[in-house]
Amino acid sequence: MRDIIIHSNPNDPQARPLVEDLIREYDRRYGTLFSAGGAREELYRYPPEAFAPPHGAFMLLLRDEKTIGGGAFMRYDEDTAELKRIWTHKDERRQGLARRVVNALEYRAVELGYTRLYLTTGFRQPEAQRLYLGLGYRPLFDPDLPPELYGTLPFEKHIGALAGRQGTTPLRQPAASAEEAIAAVAARKAAPHPGGPTP
Repeated sequence: MRDIIIHSNPNDPQARPLVEDLIREYDRRYGTLFSAGGAREELYRYPPEAFAPPHGAFMLLLRDEKTIGGGAFMRYDEDTAELKRIWTHKDERRQGLARRVVNALEYRAVELGYTRLYLTTGFRQPEAQRLYLGLGYRPLFDPDLPPELYGTLPFEKHIGALAGRQGTTPLRQPAASAEEAIAAVAARKAAPHPGGPTP
């Protein structure tokens, strides 16, 4: 059994298991809660070039040439990369593979000059919350409040020259209800991405 992490892109046929399984997973958990187009609309929201050097990366974890994990990042701002598409095949979970992918993405982000990582995960993904907390990411929300009051849960972490630095980003304020939180997420998704235009 041989695992390798390779640089790739969203259009690579080897990336298809990642993309299609993420769509199934997100649709199962969220359906059209955040947008009428569901997960497929979200995953195709950004052009493949967003995940290419010099500002992004798209990586696949292969085991004996089979895609079993992967992830990506894109430019969020001059100093910050935004993690996206972190995935592990459902039959290969609980082996630390997502942790390996995130570590590889962090390393690549440092190589490209980023000093901060940012990400959001959905409120129905407690395993993702545990992953990022375990990797030293700072929650930009109050973990003691019901996660549905945020819709999506933001995290940050300093890397590279600023590794270990305490974050100062203000915490996101919770909504008064889950419905208001979902409406706020939909509004954020409709706005232009900080890293550049969306298609």
